[in-house]
Amino acid sequence: MTFMQSTRRYVSLMLTAVFMLTSLASIHAQAAASMIGTHEVLAEQQYQVDRDALKAMLADQAVQEKMASMGVSPDQVEKRIDSLTPQELAHFNAQLEEGPAGAGVVGVIVLFLLVFVVTDILCVTNIYRFVNCAR
Repeated sequence: MTFMQSTRRYVSLMLTAVFMLTSLASIHAQAAASMIGTHEVLAEQQYQVDRDALKAMLADQAVQEKMASMGVSPDQVEKRIDSLTPQELAHFNAQLEEGPAGAGVVGVIVLFLLVFVVTDILCVTNIYRFVNCAR
């Protein structure tokens, strides 16, 4: 009987150790999967700031009048801004900051028109009837 008891004790200790090791490994894996890095939080906040700054520029009356004369509604522009990826938005804002100070309104309008044409070519939207879808 003592052989059986010592074997049972040995097996139970081994199973307990294996159970504890696997439990710790799964807790560590879950914690690593749910952690968010600082750079990701900063990138998301920068995306929000860039998007809000762009919408603030579009609130200018001269920009809205020019877009209305070209047949683009402010709702379409706002939806388009919301659909931009963070990389596209950062590139867009970088182009706006590089331009001369007086050309800001015209630059915004031209840049939006180019974005609209490109998205029409990629079949994402259908704003301009003269632009054919690439498909």
